[in-house]
Amino acid sequence: MATTIHRGKSTSGSDILYSFDGKSIFKGRSTSGSDIVYTFDGKHIYKGRSTSGSDLLYTFDGKHVYKGKSTSGSDVILTTDGKSIFKGRSTSGNDTLYTFDGRHVFKGRSTSGSDTLYTIEGTISIGFLAILLR
Repeated sequence: MATTIHRGKSTSGSDILYSFDGKSIFKGRSTSGSDIVYTFDGKHIYKGRSTSGSDLLYTFDGKHVYKGKSTSGSDVILTTDGKSIFKGRSTSGNDTLYTFDGRHVFKGRSTSGSDTLYTIEGTISIGFLAILLR
């Protein structure tokens, strides 16, 4: 069963924004090759279904998301501590973009129901999730 990402607190099929099959992100509930938005090989995130170097958008090392294939500190665009997603290399509360409790994505540091942006049914890498939320 594919992981699904829903708008807000809803888990209704009509609110599915993305589906994830463990390798690719699809637009909506589809898992058709023509609806692939990103492909993830565990380290790199590619545009569409390609895993060609020319389509490589981001690199994820488990903590940082880098632009392109660089793992230089100056190319860090997002950082995660496993629960929160931060802007750049910072892990300061002031730079918290999103908080993820394993099921819901909240705006900023909040875990209040009124700040729920997305609901996740299934599992997804927080690095890959960070790219989707970008």
